[in-house]
Amino acid sequence: MPMLISVTLMWAFSFSLIGVYLAGQVDAWFSVLIRVALATLVFLPFLKLGQIKVKVALQLMVCGAFQLGIMYGFYYQSFLYLSVPEVLLFTVMTPIYITLFNDLLDRQLNIGFIISSLLAVIGAITIRYQGIDEGFLTGLLIVQAANICFAVGQVSYKRTLAKEPTDLPQRTVFGWFFIGALTVVIPCYLLLGNPEKLPTTSLQWTILVYLGIIASGLGYFAWNKGATQVSVGTLAVANNLLIPAGIIVNVIFWNRDADIFRLTIGGTIILLALIVNNKFNQKSQQSQH
Repeated sequence: MPMLISVTLMWAFSFSLIGVYLAGQVDAWFSVLIRVALATLVFLPFLKLGQIKVKVALQLMVCGAFQLGIMYGFYYQSFLYLSVPEVLLFTVMTPIYITLFNDLLDRQLNIGFIISSLLAVIGAITIRYQGIDEGFLTGLLIVQAANICFAVGQVSYKRTLAKEPTDLPQRTVFGWFFIGALTVVIPCYLLLGNPEKLPTTSLQWTILVYLGIIASGLGYFAWNKGATQVSVGTLAVANNLLIPAGIIVNVIFWNRDADIFRLTIGGTIILLALIVNNKFNQKSQQSQH
């Protein structure tokens, strides 16, 4: 969990950096391409072709294609319709998608996971609620598509690595994750990208480099590695910790109009969800012994 929290703090800045400096100014698919390409370069030196089976490498590529490639395509487009806090708010359904997708694969329904995820959703909704107006529905649907891809990638990565030897160094195989994302991003940029909307300032290039090497490269590695060390319920709730963290950063640096009271109450409910989840995990472990 500490690793997931550390990445959450890092990613808290990404929403605002994209929403304030890139969205609508730099072509979304170019931003995604640069971000994924830089992240791939970070892990290529560690990649050992004979470290895992071809089947596992392909599975990791599929994880990357969903969690990063396809997800980013939807995610960057959402900023054209929604503000940063709204994008954050609409990610509240990710925990539900995580638990339901995992349960679907297990062909069972884990009530503990569902309860903790619902609590996390309630906490996130409490933070900031606004009535639906023009553009909201489109933005909502786009963010949900991104959430589903993010959930599918996380759960699939966790389950794929669970079948491998415990001493497998993840840094030696994580390059396949980004290569999978590139197989989506490159053709999408060639087909949908706008070469006339490239970065025009050094600040925009600096942000892209940061998002590629730090937020995507190191961030996704740490996040997915952390995902293999916790339960699915904890992973689901950790996804929503990003919401209050992202809004806090956005309020402090760019937007001082957010409701601090709602943020505090919502954040408290999300922390309660973590406690509830841990209780269910303890009971589940005790029943297995």
